[in-house]
Amino acid sequence: MKAISIIIPTFNEEATIEEAIRSACRHDVVEIIISDGGSVDATRTIATTMQRDDPRITVINEAQGRGRQLAAGARRATGELFVFLHCDNRLGGDLTEQMTDADWPVWGGFEQRIDDERWRFRWLEFGNAARARWFSRVFGDQGIFVDRTTYQNVGGFDEVDLMEDVLLSAKLKRIQSASLLPGKLVVSPRRWNQYGVVRQTVRNWMIQLAFALGVSPETLRRWYI
Repeated sequence: MKAISIIIPTFNEEATIEEAIRSACRHDVVEIIISDGGSVDATRTIATTMQRDDPRITVINEAQGRGRQLAAGARRATGELFVFLHCDNRLGGDLTEQMTDADWPVWGGFEQRIDDERWRFRWLEFGNAARARWFSRVFGDQGIFVDRTTYQNVGGFDEVDLMEDVLLSAKLKRIQSASLLPGKLVVSPRRWNQYGVVRQTVRNWMIQLAFALGVSPETLRRWYI
């Protein structure tokens, strides 16, 4: 069994942090690192309270910015395999067993199950899976996992405010194509529900296009939030 470290970046996630941590605790992992970017709500209080009940949980402080927070969590991690989990995602089923099979992959992500029964979300799941399979572009809400040595060899996450997942995927796919494991990783539909499925999807595409054209991650983050 490979030793797995789960790293969760947070910023004002009091509504989602408890369930994200609980989903991670159900699995056979060596540690769960909460890398907080200066939350001013109850996020840290919830995480530190849960830490008292499970010694695998560690809460660290880092300057805000998902790339910086993920990189900081990875520096603290001790496992052979890293899993980077968004706070509004939940690890279900036998995901850790899938990662630690005898022929375990170097890096990749999971098929998603967006937590909404409407058919349009099934199309989103299909498109996201196709992007990962065909282009080895794995987004953070697909639960990026990577072998520790490989992660370190490519320089890890760029310490940027946004697009850190795209940048890491670009580095990793030079070594090997991404593996998409069957999952499922349960994903909150909150952002799609907030902005509308079509609007949010087009917004995501435009941000990716702008990034490809050279717009900085810092500028993109101001557009995204």
